[in-house]
Amino acid sequence: MRIIAGEFRSRKLLTPKDDSVTRPIPDRVKESLFGLLRGHCEGASVFDAFAGTGAIGLEAVSRGASRCVMVEMDKGSAELLRRNVEALGAADRCEVVVGDALGAGALARCPRPLTLGFFDPPYPLVRDAIGWKRVRAQVERVIDLLSDDGFVVVRTPWPFLVETPSPDQPAPGRKPVRKKKGGEKHWRYRQHEDEVERGGETDGFEEGEDLAIETGEDQASPKAPVVRSEGDLIFPNATGPETHVYHSMAVHLYMRRRAEQRNSSSV
Repeated sequence: MRIIAGEFRSRKLLTPKDDSVTRPIPDRVKESLFGLLRGHCEGASVFDAFAGTGAIGLEAVSRGASRCVMVEMDKGSAELLRRNVEALGAADRCEVVVGDALGAGALARCPRPLTLGFFDPPYPLVRDAIGWKRVRAQVERVIDLLSDDGFVVVRTPWPFLVETPSPDQPAPGRKPVRKKKGGEKHWRYRQHEDEVERGGETDGFEEGEDLAIETGEDQASPKAPVVRSEGDLIFPNATGPETHVYHSMAVHLYMRRRAEQRNSSSV
């Protein structure tokens, strides 16, 4: 993984040995995305949620961003991110936050006003109805922090389908968990609906991991049947999305809807 353009052009970034930990954006997609954002990086304030090892945030800094807050929950990836920042000599412009990109703490560190916000959540998270609800809530909050010419960019799988448990879902109290391939350890990643409404924290999880239902046994039961529907990509406080599809993924661009636009649309 490398920086494509700007001050750090062609510099390589450290990445995890296990490529299932992160899902770096392909160079061709990154180049296309920053082409769409041309002119918005110089002097920009940037919020990079689910930053991984810095492919997006550090690209923005290389292209002239003056401040970038990068949030990553996985401690190993966050350590590589710190090392990448130091190797590029960009510590004066970058702040690495180890924590939940969807939590209140991450939002509190978000620059104000914000020029560019990037959300690249794990695909299993956005494919899950409750997970997508959490992502949407944080994206909506960040959109409110945008400058008049700012953008929020959200990356999703494409086609974008969200899974909701069917009427044959597990009995109450049996929470979905994640089971890492090749291992026996289980981690709960999803809360009950009432916990999400209270703004509680959840663990993240990565693409390439099997979802299972916690049974109290060493082996997980098969997944419950689900209903798939198109994910809602419309935000009441934003104009957009402007969607660009790259085979099995898409990036969606949003701008903040101004007060007069919101008032006129409600009439």
